[in-house]
Amino acid sequence: MNNSISGEIKIRLADAKKVVIASHVRPDGDAIGSLLGLGLALQDAGKSVEMVLADGAPSSFKFLEGSNLVHKEPSGGHDTFITVDCADFKRTGKTFENFGQPDINIDHHKTNEKFGKLNLIEADEVATAAILTKYLPEWGLSITKPVAAALLTGILTDTLGFRTSNVTPDALRQAAELMESGVDLPEIYMQSLVRKSFPAAKYWGAGLSSLETKNGIVWGTLKLEDRKSAGYGGNDDADLINMISAIDGNKVGMVFVEQSDKHVKISWRALQPGIDVSPIAKHFNGGGHAAAAGADIEGTLADIQREVLKITRELLAL
Repeated sequence: MNNSISGEIKIRLADAKKVVIASHVRPDGDAIGSLLGLGLALQDAGKSVEMVLADGAPSSFKFLEGSNLVHKEPSGGHDTFITVDCADFKRTGKTFENFGQPDINIDHHKTNEKFGKLNLIEADEVATAAILTKYLPEWGLSITKPVAAALLTGILTDTLGFRTSNVTPDALRQAAELMESGVDLPEIYMQSLVRKSFPAAKYWGAGLSSLETKNGIVWGTLKLEDRKSAGYGGNDDADLINMISAIDGNKVGMVFVEQSDKHVKISWRALQPGIDVSPIAKHFNGGGHAAAAGADIEGTLADIQREVLKITRELLAL
């Protein structure tokens, strides 16, 4: 089926002249890597492209060529609207509330709601960037060094440096092919997964000092006051979830991040093979895949934490 969809997307992209590409709020490495990878490839093909992230390009990914071209809002008309790495349309943010149905939806989350006119969803792929690595050449688009760097960033970050249980030989082969474009894998690894700003490190300190564990679940909490005290500029967890995922002896890792709009962002990670956290996120109108999922819930931190921990234990029989 995807061969047919890929062919339709190829035709749609060939006809496109003015393209808007969006990904999800609080963008991670796969979101910006997929956005830049596709956007730069389309620019190289002579298309007019606007790359939009409602929260802007994260500072940790400013090393990627083209990140300075990412805007927070689209500026004008378009004939083609594409979303990448979005499980549901709401995750593009309020900027796109009245933007209309996407022409193309490319994603790897098993909970994807197939909200586009053309939906290329491959849940077995390790990252949306991996899907693009496979199909860009089929669509007549070149994988130059900047495109390869963006795509490799997406694959590296969504697999936590090839550490997630869904890593396949194909994923490693894709990384090797992208390296052949001249990109420096060790440097991208350091920039996207290892290096942290001083405020992010202080923010981590607050989260780590809050750690709790019970019934096979380990979780951390990041409050608004923690963000302010650390001087951290983002509204995410600064990838603290990846540190929590390395804690031994647990089945599920979680982070609760208090938001300024009376919401709480929750991230889940499966810490053992065979555990699927996506149904938990789906229960709270979120999404994701078996190994990693997330949701935004309205309410107070204490109430949400109590309810989410209860449902997580129930759905996973912990």
